[in-house]
Amino acid sequence: MHLWSAEVQRRVDAAQPLAARLRPRSLDEVIGQAHLTGPDGILRKLIGSGHLGSLILWGPPGTGKTTLADVLAREGGRPCTTANAATIGVKQIREVLDTSRRRLADGGPATVLFLDEIHRFSKSQQDVLLGDVERGVVSLIGATTENPWYTVNDALISRATVLQLNRLDAAAVAVLLDRSIERGEVPSGTVLSAEAREVIADRCEGDARRALAALELACHLHAGDGAIPAATAEQAIGARGRRFDRQGDQHYDLASALIKCIRASDVDASIHWLAVLLEAGEDPRFICRRLAILASEDIGLAAPQALQLADAAWSVVERIGLPEAELTLSELVVYLASCPKSNAAATAIWNARSAIRDLPGVEVPLHLRSGQTRGAREFGYGEGYVYAHDDPEAAAAMNNINPGSEPPTYYVPSDHGFEATIKARLEEGRP
Repeated sequence: MHLWSAEVQRRVDAAQPLAARLRPRSLDEVIGQAHLTGPDGILRKLIGSGHLGSLILWGPPGTGKTTLADVLAREGGRPCTTANAATIGVKQIREVLDTSRRRLADGGPATVLFLDEIHRFSKSQQDVLLGDVERGVVSLIGATTENPWYTVNDALISRATVLQLNRLDAAAVAVLLDRSIERGEVPSGTVLSAEAREVIADRCEGDARRALAALELACHLHAGDGAIPAATAEQAIGARGRRFDRQGDQHYDLASALIKCIRASDVDASIHWLAVLLEAGEDPRFICRRLAILASEDIGLAAPQALQLADAAWSVVERIGLPEAELTLSELVVYLASCPKSNAAATAIWNARSAIRDLPGVEVPLHLRSGQTRGAREFGYGEGYVYAHDDPEAAAAMNNINPGSEPPTYYVPSDHGFEATIKARLEEGRP
């Protein structure tokens, strides 16, 4: 029976994909995360101290989040339970906690509970777990590809240390490919040409799991003698991926890149990020919305036509849609990026609203109040108001905010574009 069980286990292990068979067993084998696993890395220090606590590992797919959780539990001598946060039930969580409590009572180590996709953790699941996480009954390690400060519950964030994993560079991926061949995890005699290695390392986009899956497939596709050629590697890796989640933080990162490049008047970079958004399948109406906001906030009165063109482009996009509307968006982005920039009008309203929030109350000066209502003039409403068409200079000299005090200055025009003309007009009109 024992021999049969060992044979079954051998077959199960052999059936695992290459990425699982090559999974690192120690921190020294982990590649691409030296800032966490190196001599001064926090994970190495945690293992050395014997204290693990709770962690949230944040990084792109295939960068080693699951691997690190397994290594931390193994090198810390702790039992580990692995589950997906979206599917583990309250009953299962209670069982893990009860087991860990009994082990602690017997003098053993706390259980490591590894939850993949921790951003999907529900409130009921969290309520069961949080108290024991805080008391150290269990060490929680969560993994997520999303920015945890946007997607993970605040209660979990406050009880854990967030660690960010980097996307693997091509050199790190190449090391993994060579390691799999050296350790005999692929068919005996497999040789990977330098060109094929470069293709896989480049197109996997930093995803070790994808790179190893491509190598394994390339080994099956390559029927001839000699090294696996680049053409076979291209077949195995497939087209370059387009990782994009409209609901995730990358959605906002790409939009941010577009806006910041337009603000910096970098036309080519602006077109680049517009193209990335379109290739990723972003809703063109979302792009129009962001561009209309930019036209008001970052260009403003330096080029008043910018807002008009943004509005016109939005209307065209709504009417004709993609793919033709990409031409409209390209024209708008080029125009906005090449416009003179000023946030003076935006700063004016931000400063004014901030000042008003600090006031104990707001009263309209008597000369600005309507004197048309019954009995209003008896209380001085409208008294002292100068009709600007009759005497422009006197009208401009009125204090229309806080008579008797120095009025605040909110709008300070720049010297850019049409705003320079506005500045000259205001300087002429102000006393």
